[in-house]
Amino acid sequence: MRLVSWLLAFLLVSMTDSLAGQPVKLVVLGDSLAAGYGLEAAQAFPARLEASLRARGHDISVINAGVSGDTAQQGLERLDWSIGADADAAIVELGANDALRGLDPSETRHSLEGIIARLKERNIPVMLAGMLAPPNLGATYKENFDAIYPELAKRYGVPFYPFFLDGVASERDLNLEDGIHPNAKGIDEIVRRMLPSVEEFLTRVKD
Repeated sequence: MRLVSWLLAFLLVSMTDSLAGQPVKLVVLGDSLAAGYGLEAAQAFPARLEASLRARGHDISVINAGVSGDTAQQGLERLDWSIGADADAAIVELGANDALRGLDPSETRHSLEGIIARLKERNIPVMLAGMLAPPNLGATYKENFDAIYPELAKRYGVPFYPFFLDGVASERDLNLEDGIHPNAKGIDEIVRRMLPSVEEFLTRVKD
């Protein structure tokens, strides 16, 4: 009987140590900007973010759950299978396609709110990466769209990075020929700028 008890205790301690040694699993739910459109897999945002975080001592695995062309609604529809039960945290990068297509900002807001609320229900910490509407859609549209992200971040109390393409949008040498998607240099610039915010977010995840 003592032997059985000892074996059970040993197995429990071993399993606990194994789980404690697992890297944090951070999932990036996004569109082509996260998926790495036009780039090698190793050049995409999740891969470069993981490399930078590991270089700074973080034991982390960053999963690419980006799908080119996805709107916020499509991200919501695939949320539960894109971000599995084993996820420790998520970065939500969606909305660029909504703005490019001129979709009603209220629809984008509803979908992003659904994503945040669902992740909170599942006790998965979430960081929201903002997007800005292009100026050619008019001042009213831009005002309504741009307000979505900071308002949702405030309402749900989630970490917020104001503009995913900060420092990269409209910079010719940081984008592919289409002028929309970041090239490898552009992705590295996004990672460099976002890194402090992501590291601060991870402190909350570990707590």
